[in-house]
Amino acid sequence: MTIRTTLLTGTASALIALAGAAYADGHATHPVTGDALASEQVFTYRVLDDFPSIDPQLIEDVEGSAVARDLFEGLMNEDAQGNVIPGVATGFEVSDDGLVYTFTLRDNAMWSDGVKVTAQHFVDGIRRAADPATASDYAWYLEVTGIVNAGAVTGGDMPVEELGVRAIDDATLEITIDAPRSYFPQTATFPTLFPARLDVIAEHGDNWMDPENIVVNGAYTLSEYTPQERLTRVRNEMYWNNDATILDEVTALIINDENAALTRYFAGELNMTDVPAGQFPRLSEEYPTQAISFPNSCSYYYLFNHVSGPEAIQDVRVRQALSLAVDRGVIVDSVLAGGQREAYTFTHWAIPGWETPDIEIANLTQEERNARAAELMAEAGYGSDNPLELEIIYNTSDSHAAIAVAIGQMWKQTLGVETTLANQEWGTYLDTRGEQNYEIARAGWCADYAEPSTYLDLLTTESSYNDGRYSNAEVDALMQEAKTTEDPLALYQQVETIAAEEAAIIPIYHYASVRMMSENLKNWPTENLLQNWYSRDLYIAASE
Repeated sequence: MTIRTTLLTGTASALIALAGAAYADGHATHPVTGDALASEQVFTYRVLDDFPSIDPQLIEDVEGSAVARDLFEGLMNEDAQGNVIPGVATGFEVSDDGLVYTFTLRDNAMWSDGVKVTAQHFVDGIRRAADPATASDYAWYLEVTGIVNAGAVTGGDMPVEELGVRAIDDATLEITIDAPRSYFPQTATFPTLFPARLDVIAEHGDNWMDPENIVVNGAYTLSEYTPQERLTRVRNEMYWNNDATILDEVTALIINDENAALTRYFAGELNMTDVPAGQFPRLSEEYPTQAISFPNSCSYYYLFNHVSGPEAIQDVRVRQALSLAVDRGVIVDSVLAGGQREAYTFTHWAIPGWETPDIEIANLTQEERNARAAELMAEAGYGSDNPLELEIIYNTSDSHAAIAVAIGQMWKQTLGVETTLANQEWGTYLDTRGEQNYEIARAGWCADYAEPSTYLDLLTTESSYNDGRYSNAEVDALMQEAKTTEDPLALYQQVETIAAEEAAIIPIYHYASVRMMSENLKNWPTENLLQNWYSRDLYIAASE
């Protein structure tokens, strides 16, 4: 069971009074759990790739978001179960029509340089994300939140001042959205909506996030960043709830090789790392208290290049055949073997309120899928006398490579397709995908909030993260209608059905978080489906 250590305003003073007051065997004890605390509160974990950015308004990846949640604090946070809880805002009120959210900011929230956090800082941050001059790859997210005029502002058709956000006074922020959206409060936990210090950005320009320049309002500040090597943050003494924070230092080590990271974990250099593909059964047997697997709202899929890929890829029969010939059971049970689930839809099975529609290929045996795939490929004119050759790109990772090799073998055996594999460094890979300079590309998407549209918006024509450039007018219309529908489930199911029929992408599996985690690292939020974790909630228990 996980317990949240950062309490709300009403209990913060009690926790502060308890902190450090109780001791066991010479160790301070955790004020909530009673665990004896290690004398050194340092957490070190591994990430696969370097961070494209840790600027809240520019972040586009999961690991960068985790860093941003330490350095900055938004209006709202999430608890260990994924529930929305107060952040800089103590709470909010919603108008009767569900369109106007009024957030009240706490009076003791400060920036690390001693400046008070105000509602205008949030206005500045949201406007900065929307401003075309910022060139944020996540500007589209503001349309997802429903903030009034977001599309027109991000498209350059309206000035940022027309965005539906305003500071009523220093402690009161008003956000107006275009239609009632039950998930809106959770979008306020995302970095794109974090506050910004425009004065600091103006003074230091592109270097404003260097350790010597950065000004933050989160529980930690940046102390070191060595590209391709490590990123370290340390406690921010000005954080409003610093007395309830236990970890003093958090370091992300950038290690591209999963097996090398595992070796360093066993050497005691890491508190946590990912389990390499296929090794979870062995490790969970040998280290049952350290090897863990739990659902994580991410989907792994292959992208087709719908605009500039090979002629064959533009044929729906070829795309369907390639999807059918992927034996997802082999991928999850043999290649990965860590609790992942086969995927025939984009939306993760565990999203609250989601009901997976009846997708035809999911009801077939793999033998039936293979037979149908061969028929479709022959109908499209490809076979032994006219073999198809395709390239798969993926970002450097042993797991991605293992999956690409397996899928290449499946396509070869079932369809006679010859594949070449190309791994690329993370930044290069993102550019290649974003510029459609590929044929088939590995992709993964993690939910930004717990609702199906966080996935399905990527299938719309205008989505900046639609890197396959799939386009279907009916999908666009359904997703637009879903934005103002009280219960959009049926619309989302229609979108998934269309995407499957057209083989818009190849869903392969739904993620599980498969980790090696040291026994004395406590409070990891395994019940938070989105895996939005905060270092301030973690602690290192004393070794027994």
